[in-house]
Amino acid sequence: MGIGTAINVFAVLAGGSIGILAGAKLPEGMRSTAVQAIGIVTLLVGVANFLKYDNVLVPLVSVILGLIVGELLDIDARLRRLGDRLERRFSKGESSVSRAFVTTSLLFCVGPLTVIGSFQNGLNGDYSLLALKSTLDFIAALAFASVLGWGVLLSAGTVLMVQGSLTLGAGFLDAVVTGPMISGTTATGGILIFGLGLGLLDLKEVRVANMLPALLFAPLLVAASPLWPL
Repeated sequence: MGIGTAINVFAVLAGGSIGILAGAKLPEGMRSTAVQAIGIVTLLVGVANFLKYDNVLVPLVSVILGLIVGELLDIDARLRRLGDRLERRFSKGESSVSRAFVTTSLLFCVGPLTVIGSFQNGLNGDYSLLALKSTLDFIAALAFASVLGWGVLLSAGTVLMVQGSLTLGAGFLDAVVTGPMISGTTATGGILIFGLGLGLLDLKEVRVANMLPALLFAPLLVAASPLWPL
C-alpha cells in the first residue's frame, strides 16, 4: 500500500527534471507554442471528463457551492502566495514558480485515475492504475517543466499529500463511495481542468483553486440525488 503514490511522485520529479534541462535549450517561440498545445490538450481532457456524467446539475451545483467556499477561504491566493514565496527564495524571480506549482498540482490531482487508483492501491495493494497515471504525469511534467520551469517539481508534494491521504483513507471510504459518486466527481473535476486550459491559453484567468471544494460537494450531491425533484 502506498507504492503507487511513491511511483507517481518519482515520475513527476523525473519528468520535471528532464523537462527543465530540455526547456533551457528551446527557443522562446517554441516554448510559447508548446504552452498553447498543452492548453488545448488540457481543454479536451476537461471536456472528456465532464461528458462522462449525464446529470449536468451535479457538477454545476458542485462548482457553485465549491466556489463560494473557496472564495471565502481564498484558496487560490494562498497557493499563489506559497508559490511566490518559494520563487523569491530560490529563483530570484526568473521563473513562473507560482503558476507552474498551482497549475500542475491541480492537473495531477484532479481526475478519475487519482481517486480510483488511490482507492484501489489502498484497498488491495494494486497500484496498476497509479502506475498508468505515473506514466501520463511523467510526460505532462516533462512538457510543463520545459516551458514553465522548476515550479513543476513542487507539485510532487501535492501528489504525495492528496494521493497518500486517499490511499490511507480508502478503507474508511470504501463502504460509502460508489461508482456514480466517482463519476460525478470526475465530471466536476473536468470543469476545473477546463479552467486550467483557459488560463494556459491566456483566454481567461480562472481561479481554479477556489473551485477545489467542489470535489467534496460532488459526491455528496450524487448521494442525495434520489431526493432531488428532477
